[in-house]
Amino acid sequence: ARQAGVPRSLDEIADVSRVEKNEIARTYRYVVRELGLEVQPADPESYVPRFASGLELSDEAEHRARSLLQNAKEKGVHSGKSPVGLAAAAVYAAALLTNEKTTQAAVSDVADISEVTIRNRYHELLEAEETIGMA
Repeated sequence: ARQAGVPRSLDEIADVSRVEKNEIARTYRYVVRELGLEVQPADPESYVPRFASGLELSDEAEHRARSLLQNAKEKGVHSGKSPVGLAAAAVYAAALLTNEKTTQAAVSDVADISEVTIRNRYHELLEAEETIGMA
């Protein structure tokens, strides 16, 4: 799915496969190692269209979310963070910045990630955005 540009989280795969998340992760690592694949980590931006669509947000909000993620990459905020969490937070922040109504709970449902994660990444994204303005 990553190589095709449509990344899915381990939770999503586990939900439809009836295989435990840990087993999927272990087998994934084994297959990648044995086949010598070079699979890059998922890009948070690749999740934005799906989340924005699920929340029925505008193209403007989707574009703003991508912009927030690009700024976060420039500042190194994305390093070591879940791409799903970053994408969800960016979509939430973009909705607020474009005056579109959504809640952390709605984003949490669409992204299948906790509201706490969204809040934490949201603050980090906005901090990165503020430091861009100061530079």
